[in-house]
Amino acid sequence: MNKIYLRPTGFVESPQRHEGECLRLAGHMLWFSQFEVIRRTASSTQRHMVSVRQWDQFADALPDEERKKAAILFERITAARPALHMGARTIRLDQPHVMGIINATPDSFSDGGKNIDVDVAAEAAFAMSSAGASIIDIGGESTRPGAPLVWEGDELARVEPLVHRLSGAGTAVSIDTRKASVMEGAVRAGAAMINDISALGYDDRALEVARVSDVPVVLMHAPSQSSDPHKDGVYDDVVCDVFDWLEDRIAAVEASGIKRDKILVDPGIGFGKSLTENLAIINNLSVYHGLGCAILFGASRKRLIGALSNEADAQHRLGGSIFLAMKAVEQGAHIIRVHDAAETVQAVQVWRGLRDAALTVSA
Repeated sequence: MNKIYLRPTGFVESPQRHEGECLRLAGHMLWFSQFEVIRRTASSTQRHMVSVRQWDQFADALPDEERKKAAILFERITAARPALHMGARTIRLDQPHVMGIINATPDSFSDGGKNIDVDVAAEAAFAMSSAGASIIDIGGESTRPGAPLVWEGDELARVEPLVHRLSGAGTAVSIDTRKASVMEGAVRAGAAMINDISALGYDDRALEVARVSDVPVVLMHAPSQSSDPHKDGVYDDVVCDVFDWLEDRIAAVEASGIKRDKILVDPGIGFGKSLTENLAIINNLSVYHGLGCAILFGASRKRLIGALSNEADAQHRLGGSIFLAMKAVEQGAHIIRVHDAAETVQAVQVWRGLRDAALTVSA
């Protein structure tokens, strides 16, 4: 096993002052000056820091197979991500977007089931949109550890009326499900994105449904695509192992007829990963730009925040949620999936103001 990965790093505030020394990251509002080159064999992992200025010389000296793969990774990292077309809405990916979470379930870990009522859920969703959330993600089945399975008919009954109401009002709606029949029903009701924690692997019909639906699809990493997405989380190097898994899954989804420009990836924070493994992924999130897809990041109110802050419960994890969201934004994540949309939008707006100022300052 000889594998190579590139992690863009050394981010530059004002790239116009450093021509030839930095590159734009995935069409985002970020420029980077270095690659961390990770070279992995069966027995060891080596890491080197290579500046953008020295890249061509370094790449030319690589063995043939590594050089070819490095060229592919370089192209993916520096290529702009095409906009997402979600019904009448167009979501441009040259800046970060906030996705608001609505759990239409009676057993949500984050909101205690308050959004099982359609009117209450719709009001919460419209408030998120008014605050600046670009997308609303609706789910009808909890996927927290130990959560019971929900029959697909019940799941669809929970989400379909809400999807219909929100999409009818012009909201860009994503359906959070791993069941093909729920995907079908939600898309008929107006959902314009499929967000599947099993990366279209749980339901045998999911790939075909996603292809026919012709909407963007989020492929999330989980160590198992069984009824328990948290089991079997064993890794040699979690950052690289998740990258390899997502790369293989993207290839399979593309082979089914879904174009890469409709695929987003999510490394699956909290799904079958220890605290240390989650933190490693977050600290190295920019490596996943090498997959050539937009990155969706979700760590809102998750247990790792409590583990790092005196076991704070889900209702008292706002500060940690916003910090992790901005950590992802500063590594080029395109969509941040959160419960606290208004607060996160404000944080992103302040970040955007800082970036605008840095990019317009005279050289």
